[in-house]
Amino acid sequence: VASASSSWFLRTYTGRNWRRMGRNKVMAAASTTRGVPKGDRSTQDAARRAEEGIQLVQELAEITLQTGPKGFRRTVQVAQATLELASELAAERKFSAPEALRRLFEKLGATYIKLGQFIASSPTLFPEEYVLEFQKCLDKTTPVPFPIMEKILRQELGKPIEEVFSSIEKQPLASASVAQVYGARLKGSEKDVVIKLLKPGVEDVLSTDLNFLYGSSRVLEFLNPELSRTSFSAIIGDIRKSMMEEVDFRMEAKNIQEFTAFLERSEIEDAVAPFVYQAYTTRRMLVMERFFGVPLTDLEAIKRVSPNPEATLIAALNTWFASVLLSDSFHADVHAGNLFVLQNGKVGFIDFGIVGRISPSIWSAVQGFLQSVSTEDYRSMAQSLVQMGATGDSVDLDAFTKDLEDLFEGLNRLDSDLVVQSRRSSSGATTVSAGLVVDDEQVNRLVLDIVRLGDAYGLKFPREFGILLKQLLYFDRYVRLLAPEMEMMRDDRVRFVPSDAASTVIDV
Repeated sequence: VASASSSWFLRTYTGRNWRRMGRNKVMAAASTTRGVPKGDRSTQDAARRAEEGIQLVQELAEITLQTGPKGFRRTVQVAQATLELASELAAERKFSAPEALRRLFEKLGATYIKLGQFIASSPTLFPEEYVLEFQKCLDKTTPVPFPIMEKILRQELGKPIEEVFSSIEKQPLASASVAQVYGARLKGSEKDVVIKLLKPGVEDVLSTDLNFLYGSSRVLEFLNPELSRTSFSAIIGDIRKSMMEEVDFRMEAKNIQEFTAFLERSEIEDAVAPFVYQAYTTRRMLVMERFFGVPLTDLEAIKRVSPNPEATLIAALNTWFASVLLSDSFHADVHAGNLFVLQNGKVGFIDFGIVGRISPSIWSAVQGFLQSVSTEDYRSMAQSLVQMGATGDSVDLDAFTKDLEDLFEGLNRLDSDLVVQSRRSSSGATTVSAGLVVDDEQVNRLVLDIVRLGDAYGLKFPREFGILLKQLLYFDRYVRLLAPEMEMMRDDRVRFVPSDAASTVIDV
């Protein structure tokens, strides 16, 4: 699996995506050896290769020690999943390479599902056909029976469960590839909380898989030094670090607390994050306040808890924009399931497992991009994207401007389906509610179109840009439901850069 994934990755990145990056590094390397006698260069290269070989052996030895017998068991599991999929595909006969890889990832479980989600959320890094296919990567699994999860809960608490919780809902509120979430009440205070528990064996599988992927990438780079210029192992290393942090719930607790501290510093009172119970939070367990509210896409329900849905939406927008610059990290997954309008009318942000960080210099270019979108100044938009994208070549601004204008006409054609439902209560009364179905595929398609257009002009956008743009498009969908007359990019009430942060934004 690692070799198949690696070969796909290498075919992609040694091609169009990082061709310019590789060329620049080659030129830089050539300039450092220019003027050195050929024989001396050969000796230096041999010495360097020997040193790299020793370092690689040391790395692989460390990975092998970390993996241990788990590596063999996981290899058997991978072989079984691969054979099972091969049998299915042989019967179907018609399938695409992205579909086959996505289905294999789902069979292989936690690591590869998370890797698939990383691919789906990184249109600036991965080929379009894989980004679109991995949008379908399912992260819903059969729940682990409660008695097994109860054992993990007891281990993490270090005391009888009855001493901490007066009741626990045995049916999970959610079950994903790495964790399950349960509703509960604290003993004494009777406060409603949620308990997030890591599934058994997840850490071992993640560690084994990611170590193997990283080790394979290092070997491939050593065998073919040209591949090191694609930063292949560096990206795998970043993915490994990110995924291991995601299954350490202390990191998510830290993200929530950082966001809460940002709200307090900024004196933002109309948005909240769950309170984290540190005494009951460990690497495998997270206990936090339970929010009761309605999704940001249920207009009628929002009207019951907020007298002004448009003001509620603007509060969510301004809070998120401010967090991009003023918080240590920002929420990087603001789909409707992670934003609630609470019963007190405040906006509740939940699920901080995926967060982003962005430098002021990149945000400066993003700000220019957003301002040009609001004024439909496509030349300024092109200039902002050129500023943001890594390229060593000059860009034809006139042609780029015209192509962007054609592309952004598609933004207004993005459809959001308004779903109206009627319900009859036991008393016979009928209630009508309206909700918004946001088409994630359309949102991702626009992001991919911008990335592809930039690629045609030699621009390589940072991953953060794709993440930011996707969140903005989510908010654009919410605006269409809650405030259809509002123009998000032009409304003076929407603050793309809070006054506190204006001095931190720099030009590059």
